[in-house]
Amino acid sequence: MNVHTEKAAIREFLQTHFSQFETELARKLAEHSVLREFESDEQLMRPGQYFKSTMLIVQGGVKLYREDQDGNEFFIYQLGPGNACALSMICATKKEQSQISARAVELTKAILVPIALMDELMTSYKSWYYFVLETYRSRFEELLLVVDSIAFRSMDERLEFYLKNQQRLLNNDEIPITHQQIAVDLNSSREVVSRLLKKMEQRGMLRLGRNTIKIIT
Repeated sequence: MNVHTEKAAIREFLQTHFSQFETELARKLAEHSVLREFESDEQLMRPGQYFKSTMLIVQGGVKLYREDQDGNEFFIYQLGPGNACALSMICATKKEQSQISARAVELTKAILVPIALMDELMTSYKSWYYFVLETYRSRFEELLLVVDSIAFRSMDERLEFYLKNQQRLLNNDEIPITHQQIAVDLNSSREVVSRLLKKMEQRGMLRLGRNTIKIIT
């Protein structure tokens, strides 16, 4: 992709997924940002990494995880088109290392906005200022939902909540995912997840396929 084509693609993605940005802001982002493509399961962030840019997701999806000292992962939340990574904004602005990891769940495209622009964008463009505040608020609310799920829900309730959230993020009743992936995200075992999914299928809530789950109700 040449520079002209890349800039045109960025402008089109911004118009589609970030229409709240004023024309001048969209022009500046297209001029200074780059468009990156990530393959499914490709890692976008690693613990200890420093950021030179923040990401605006325009296609696909990204899951964020917290890792312990043994490399075990705990699912935090997922980003889709129209979302930005609040943690990358914070770490990049404060020049701090990332404490989380992130992976693409499918072929994903993101606009990478240089962190050197952040101060100017915050002071010069109200739509960017409010977008950053809304991004922080949305991600914080998602973290609260995760905490509530762990603290107050049984495993079957957590699984149902997780699947409905995936359905909403993908805007699709058919979710391409394995039982093992769900187990990792819910910090459970594949056997427990498979047993609960089978019960949900028997109750007519979903239909299990090969590496897919179709939500019925």
